[in-house]
Amino acid sequence: MLSIDELIAAVPHALLRVDLPELGPRLEGKVRDSYRLGNRRVLITTDRVSAFDRVLGAIPFKGQVLNQLSAWWFEQLKGVVANHVLSIPDPNVTLAREAEPLPVEVIVRGYITGITSTSLWTLYRQGVERPYGLDLPPGLRKNDPLPEPVITPTTKATGGAHDERLTAAEVVERGLVAPGLWAEIQRAALAVFKHGQAVARQAGLILVDTKYEFGLIDGRPALIDEVHTPDSSRYWLAENYEAVRGSEAEPENFDKEFLRLWFVRRGYRGEGQPPAMPPDFVAQVARRYISAYERLTGQPFVPGAQPAAERIKTAIGQIL
Repeated sequence: MLSIDELIAAVPHALLRVDLPELGPRLEGKVRDSYRLGNRRVLITTDRVSAFDRVLGAIPFKGQVLNQLSAWWFEQLKGVVANHVLSIPDPNVTLAREAEPLPVEVIVRGYITGITSTSLWTLYRQGVERPYGLDLPPGLRKNDPLPEPVITPTTKATGGAHDERLTAAEVVERGLVAPGLWAEIQRAALAVFKHGQAVARQAGLILVDTKYEFGLIDGRPALIDEVHTPDSSRYWLAENYEAVRGSEAEPENFDKEFLRLWFVRRGYRGEGQPPAMPPDFVAQVARRYISAYERLTGQPFVPGAQPAAERIKTAIGQIL
């Protein structure tokens, strides 16, 4: 594991973007950029970090963790669902099949938790009847496990809009996804989530909830984007969860929630100017991302050689 001092020293060198004009227009996301190469796509994970649907800074090595952990998960899930990965030519780069993204993000939840206005716990605590169209048992406490994992879909984020409260039935009623395809996606999402829970349990972690993105490749559904990373999933440390269960205390997070909670405790929830993240805190976040990678894969995290931008350009030059 990289030391805190090594992580602090890496903060100024976090990868913000890699410009490759020879590949054409860049599609810039919150934490990932991509270029189209015919029927393939080059996905580049950066160290940019987002919370409250805004980019708030950068965490060193985060992009490498997201990219390599996703690649590891996709390999584990080959027997469960198809995916878009073709190769990983660099720690920050995935060469993927071009896919037609579906307009729905599939959120699977195994626990009732959350701090936002649209979180399942917030709605349940407020007495909202059948939040997300779900029949939940009475008497649940914050951070309790649900009887079975549930799906709370949302439309894909556009123009800052996110976490639209959407029921599974509305996905079909609004014509977002055809009925047969939606049923297939729900089955796949629950199977992937249960597999992820089992792997996390062996690593001493709890897979709390996650976001899956599906697309169509040759007319068939496939997992795209990233899967079961500290950005796309919530992980708790299992031993700590048991210690605080039943209280309002937050279990120890090994995901982006650790960062989000830091902002919330300083009064920031996405409006106005965010507080600057000091280097020692940034290093703590990086350590948790790396620790999640090492726990789940059972492999030590070895960062790619610097400078990352030149390394990525070399790798993409070999693809062309």
